[in-house]
Amino acid sequence: MKYVVVLGDGMADEPLAELQNRTPLMAADTPCMDLLAVKSEVGLAYTIPEGMKPGSDTANLSVLGYNPRKYYTGRSPLEALSIGVDMKAADIALRCNLVTLSEEEVPYESRTILDHSSGEIETEDAAILLEAVKKELENDIYKFYVGTSYRHLTIWDKGRVTDLVPPHDILGRVIGEYLPEEQALREMMKKSYAILNNHPVNLKRKEKGLHKANSLWFWGAGTRPALDSFEEKNHKKGAMISAVDLLKGIAVGAGMKVIEVPGANGTLHTNYEGKAMAAVKVLLEDHYDFAYVHVEAPDEMGHQGNIWNKIISIENLDQRVIQVIMQEMQKAGAEYRMLIMPDHPTPIRCRTHTSDPVPYLLYDSTDSMMREKTHEDEVKNAWKFNEADAKLSGNVVKEGYTIIDKLFER
Repeated sequence: MKYVVVLGDGMADEPLAELQNRTPLMAADTPCMDLLAVKSEVGLAYTIPEGMKPGSDTANLSVLGYNPRKYYTGRSPLEALSIGVDMKAADIALRCNLVTLSEEEVPYESRTILDHSSGEIETEDAAILLEAVKKELENDIYKFYVGTSYRHLTIWDKGRVTDLVPPHDILGRVIGEYLPEEQALREMMKKSYAILNNHPVNLKRKEKGLHKANSLWFWGAGTRPALDSFEEKNHKKGAMISAVDLLKGIAVGAGMKVIEVPGANGTLHTNYEGKAMAAVKVLLEDHYDFAYVHVEAPDEMGHQGNIWNKIISIENLDQRVIQVIMQEMQKAGAEYRMLIMPDHPTPIRCRTHTSDPVPYLLYDSTDSMMREKTHEDEVKNAWKFNEADAKLSGNVVKEGYTIIDKLFER
């Protein structure tokens, strides 16, 4: 038996007036997931432990079977693992976003944050900008490391874990009250604007109608992580397929294989088919037991508040990832179980993460029994994979980190 998780980051949402009181998942054309829904267990899972902040870090740890209350030490340390930074015990890792701030003639604190991703800046441009920052700001205490796109890393020697605001939580707001209390971090962010705003890379971006990456933004502080081996924990050899350093870092920490897919970039225009085929190859040719296919696009579209692109990202997940995996596994005659779900909601309404439960779909290729339904015939016939029908199912996974036990039939 082979096992697959297909994770649509931030795919869950809330009903929207623009969609006739439907969510993007309900409005999207998802024939593959809807076909599976009538043959699968559908339900709701709580991936964010009560009292913890809703993030892709805690949520994906949950889906992979790691209780965030036990294993979570911060987001950035996981990203540090991904890019090969060997943290010392006294180090603090910080996510270092390249963000877009407004450019009016006002003090730095009075600027508005316009975009947490600088228009999903390409890594090549971002690396040049971060190098400019390093020349001016790096010292023995603060070291900068290039990640992917707008997502980068700072290591603070002998630092302290401090409460920092994620930039995607405050889009459209004046930044003053959300800046770090730590004076050195605040000053580096202010200086970064002077370094970056009129950098040649940004001037070219503005000419092209693209957002400037004109400021650093620190968040996600944490200490060196310590995850148990995924294989020892589950007796399954696992592989991670993601464009996002956070997910790669979790995989590195858990001793999973990290698969790099050309053209996988964490945006709406990622290489969906490449990810699907990488999962098939690692399962069937490399003889791994488990593949985790993470697609970032729905989350990015939620943060951007773009309803229609969020719908497109979900349709791409359905027809260019899930359908491809199913067709290839069926062609090979392989038996498999597949879990499809978001990690958390990223509602268009608020453009950030929430802690609400998310729908899940658990499919077993060897079980042809139709799932029992308990409501009216006309509802039975229209059963789909979405937030509303998942709630109607009555199936609830209260502790999200146990959902992998369902997948592995434990």
